[in-house]
Amino acid sequence: MNALLKTAAVKIRDDAEALATAERLAGHFATGAAERDAERQLPYGELEQFSQSGLGGISVPSEHGGAGVSSVTLARVIARIAQADGSLGQIPQNHFYALEVLRVNGSDAQQRRLYAEVLAGQRFGNALAELGTRTPLDRNTRLTRTADGYRIDGRKFYCTGALFAQRIPTLAIDENGVGFLAFVPRQAGGVQVIDDWSGFGQRTTGSGSVVFDGVAVAADDVVPFQSAFERPTTVGPFAQLLHAAIDTGIARGAYEDLLHFVRHKSRPWIDAGIDKASDDPLTQQDIGKLRVRLAASEALLERAGEFVDLAQAAPDADSVAAASVAVAEARAISTETSLLLGSKLLELAGSRATLAEHGLDRHWRNARTHTLHDPVRWKYHAVGDFYLNDRQPPRRGTI
Repeated sequence: MNALLKTAAVKIRDDAEALATAERLAGHFATGAAERDAERQLPYGELEQFSQSGLGGISVPSEHGGAGVSSVTLARVIARIAQADGSLGQIPQNHFYALEVLRVNGSDAQQRRLYAEVLAGQRFGNALAELGTRTPLDRNTRLTRTADGYRIDGRKFYCTGALFAQRIPTLAIDENGVGFLAFVPRQAGGVQVIDDWSGFGQRTTGSGSVVFDGVAVAADDVVPFQSAFERPTTVGPFAQLLHAAIDTGIARGAYEDLLHFVRHKSRPWIDAGIDKASDDPLTQQDIGKLRVRLAASEALLERAGEFVDLAQAAPDADSVAAASVAVAEARAISTETSLLLGSKLLELAGSRATLAEHGLDRHWRNARTHTLHDPVRWKYHAVGDFYLNDRQPPRRGTI
């Protein structure tokens, strides 16, 4: 299927419709998720359904024709899709992140034009990260001013969504070292999208490389990026909220598969003296502990979304810091819960659960891959420093 084909999207009107649509699509996406992972079948068709459903436009503000759903709702939508397929949940994350940058820093004209594209079913990918720089925040890709606009030169990696997108929001640095986000058309001359993603988890995200060789970009497609972190905005906590939603969804998917396998396929241990694995008191205890952790993760995710909503409505140093801390708490527990459930699924289900035909290992692989985005150890540090010393987290999008 052609990833560049324009689609006619349904218009979702409110939060309830967004959640109902996500639930319907998730049921469809869950079918074949294990096979797509095992065979690395890229989800062109599934993403086209996602776009046509209208879900890609649900964060567009109502004044621009979108549903303007809450961050709580958006996180629930992402979590539900990630529960069905940990790769499909990941791909739209950067799409919504770019839309938040546009909301915060885009001009009225840029917002009208780019929001309209999204509401019509267009997908935005990303070209943010780079390999070989001193730190993950350093960038070498250059934005050079020309007589007609700008030129971009550089190479990006971990470009989730670029393979399936109509535009590739690209972080580039100008001659003064200031970062901008250029909404580069996928078909622009000099753009080369390379499917070289070989990660053992989230295998079908297509998170490979994008090369920019003298790519001409119109000035109207360039939005300030760095300034979104030089003042209190929700760009950082918003991005991290969606990452927490992905982890939470992966955890829920592993939990549901664990229940099904123990109920219908696992055998009881001989010393338990029972006929069904689901009657094993030690298994019941472990599943009880896992359920409590999962419930806590889902509750903290919703709470974090509420903090982001408050900060979006009235952004200042205190509200954005509170949102960042709440999101860091959600990311910390969702990281640990998704990894633990991915491992406990195999332990409690038994050796049979490791067979390739079941594809249950994908939950742990997806969790392990995705939770490496931003180290959880630094989130605990930021939370502790905030409560102990009243020190606000750094505004750079990684907490």
